[in-house]
Amino acid sequence: MAGSFLTPRRAVLGAVGVGAYSAAAHWSITQRIMRAEILLYSETVAFSGGGARELVPRGHADRVVPGTRVLAGRPFTNRLVEDERAWLEDCAPWVRRRLDDGDGLLRSALLDLRVLSDGLPVSVAGWTDRWRYAWPRDVSFASAALARAGHADQAARHLGFLQRVQRRDGWFEARYDISRRRRPDDRVPQLDGTGWVVWGAAQIAAADPERAVDRLAPLRPMLVRCARRLLASIDGETDLPQPSSDYWERVEDTLTLGTAAAVLAGLRCVGDVLPYVGEMALADRTARAAEVLAAAVRDRFGPGGYPRRLGGSAPDAAVAFLVPPIGPTAADVEVLSALDRAQTAMLRPAGGLAPGEEWKNDGVSWTPQTALFASAWAANGHAGKADALLTWLGAHRTDAGSYPEKVLHDGRPAAVAPLAWTAALVVIARHEEVRAR
Repeated sequence: MAGSFLTPRRAVLGAVGVGAYSAAAHWSITQRIMRAEILLYSETVAFSGGGARELVPRGHADRVVPGTRVLAGRPFTNRLVEDERAWLEDCAPWVRRRLDDGDGLLRSALLDLRVLSDGLPVSVAGWTDRWRYAWPRDVSFASAALARAGHADQAARHLGFLQRVQRRDGWFEARYDISRRRRPDDRVPQLDGTGWVVWGAAQIAAADPERAVDRLAPLRPMLVRCARRLLASIDGETDLPQPSSDYWERVEDTLTLGTAAAVLAGLRCVGDVLPYVGEMALADRTARAAEVLAAAVRDRFGPGGYPRRLGGSAPDAAVAFLVPPIGPTAADVEVLSALDRAQTAMLRPAGGLAPGEEWKNDGVSWTPQTALFASAWAANGHAGKADALLTWLGAHRTDAGSYPEKVLHDGRPAAVAPLAWTAALVVIARHEEVRAR
């Protein structure tokens, strides 16, 4: 029986061995977590004829006419390339100047937007099956980018789709099946969608003020419902919105900055656009509510450095919603400082950003959040910071030139490509750079 017992020395060595093994196992697991492997679902999506589109498989960028979103070797290839060229030539003067100067980043973003929107009832987030839906947020950003690029009529038509699917109480579902006009699953409605839609409408108005009345008048029912929903969302005791799922698309019990900032943007913008549709009294109410909410956000989120959750401390990409081109025209210095801190906290190994510091530690950069920060820096006079992020985005496109949703720890593009939200934000960032010059 003596052999059943360890001497003190052997016990210590055994404990050290177990500890070393556990540490090695933990390191191995941690490294795997920090180095997530996610496939690139497609190189791009391209027109094939008759309004049809096809996903281009990973590793087969040669199936696309170089520099286009058109499949090569098809009966209608030449016609489709000409249609694409005509669409680009019909863009705003600033776009044509940039393209004439060889701005490949802008060209890629515009072509990604077009292939995910042209001829469809509304723009979709991506063409991969689980992304072939209309998120109100993504539609709003795509509409803003299209309007800035000179295609405001197309942008207004996309918001018209959202008017047709909006609930009577002003809420939007998290996303919609564009053929059935219904939610495809049981994701909960999101309050931020109501804010994003009126921000998108304000972007259309700002892009061409002379035609704002014509474009927004048909959207009056939606804008009024949005205004009333945003007003009703504010708690009379806290002056803050109720908790809601936001762009992370998780059920939230605590108010997030992603919801608060989107509601704030919505209240500000709906006050700007309601006069175009003859709703002056309602515009005054929303403008006053926006001032109250702005003070509440500053007082409740500001002391913590504008974290993701009320009372928390972790930075989040939503801080970019508080500054132009989404927030007020004059950015607060404290918010810009928080923006800078958030970028540092969310930086990932390949050089892009995560959605927030609390996001899972998988080493993956997300291109929408990276492009969001690029647009924020560009709109606030920090051209160097904006250009660095835009250059990074351009360097991590797929071989077919599309912007992917994600970039892995070693720089490989991954997941959905193209992604409309990223493409839209690249266009917006480029426009802000041009305006700043």
